[in-house]
Amino acid sequence: MPKILPWVSPGICLRLVKSVTNIRETVIKIVEAKSWDQRIAQIRLIPHYHGTKEHPTIYAEIARLLYVPHLAADFAYIHEEHFYSLEYFNQVYAEAYTATAGFTKVTEEDLTSILESNPRTLLVFRTITGLRKGEFAHATIMAGKPTGLSPLSSNKVDAMERRGTSTTHEQARVAARTLTRIIDGSLFGDPPGDLISKQAKPDTENGWVSVRRFADNRVPFSLFLHQRHYGGSFRQILDATSAKRGALIEDAVEALFRDNGIPYIRTGSNNQGDIAAQFEVRVTPAPDFVIFDNSRTLRAMLECKGTNDGGTARDKALRFTKLRAESNRLGGIPLIAVLGGIGWTRVNDALGPVVRDTEGRVFTISTISEMLQVAPFPSLTGLEPAP
Repeated sequence: MPKILPWVSPGICLRLVKSVTNIRETVIKIVEAKSWDQRIAQIRLIPHYHGTKEHPTIYAEIARLLYVPHLAADFAYIHEEHFYSLEYFNQVYAEAYTATAGFTKVTEEDLTSILESNPRTLLVFRTITGLRKGEFAHATIMAGKPTGLSPLSSNKVDAMERRGTSTTHEQARVAARTLTRIIDGSLFGDPPGDLISKQAKPDTENGWVSVRRFADNRVPFSLFLHQRHYGGSFRQILDATSAKRGALIEDAVEALFRDNGIPYIRTGSNNQGDIAAQFEVRVTPAPDFVIFDNSRTLRAMLECKGTNDGGTARDKALRFTKLRAESNRLGGIPLIAVLGGIGWTRVNDALGPVVRDTEGRVFTISTISEMLQVAPFPSLTGLEPAP
């Protein structure tokens, strides 16, 4: 109970105490609801029993008690990708080390021969330079243009490294020339001002001599950790698998619907017009999923959102406000949220508003199966034949 200040009138004190008590009672009723339908019914009563000034506090508390505990710390995991595995890199590294006799045979001619016969080794040599695929591809323009050699595209660099695709003598030579000039410091020249070259790192600061020294004597653990700190932990694989991470929640929802025979459409850039034409959904972009019955009548809209950043969660919460308006325009079609990431632990202006706009129909990967208990899903289960 709040501390009562001496200058506050007894009437105001009484109203303050009653307000706090009513808020607590409302939250308790919602938290202790015996079913999802009862929880939703209680949440719907909030505007009836409470003034608008109390709403944010109530929704935030409901979010904190009922939904935050189920948010997974998905930042602790990465998608498996063979190309980025230690096994694959060690295999290609061994091939590059043997072919160059411990990085001693590294003339342009040597590298041309190696890359032509074993294109995968470009992965090791490019990693030594510290350049990304697109950056290295652009560097081949700078290295090859003066002598009439055609540059490599970013896709070609990726294909060589990932699959060892057939590489012509000219393609191998432009890659070899680029590598040689990067390592000896002649391709980019001295940086202006307070900039430093990417080759001013311990393993390349003295060109191939530094490379050989680290290859022979190993890398000190402190240096290994510094490079992880300097370059960003798991940055490359996170960037490479961003599409998989973005689709993680949607894939889980689709699997649930497919396994339980729920009629749905997973929206995308190619069917926005169809969604509007079939179901009169005018909000753009359309929600991630539209759920319907056998008569093709819209029964629910579902949106998936994942983030590990609180500020981003706050911004994404505005999407549900827009969808709630569309839900109301369509006659109160249920709006459902499936959320992921610890960004949603920000309850006051992120998760709380989503609870408000969905009337509590908020789920996570760990609670997604409970969605089938919420209207309209009990009446839709089994309408679609199992795949």
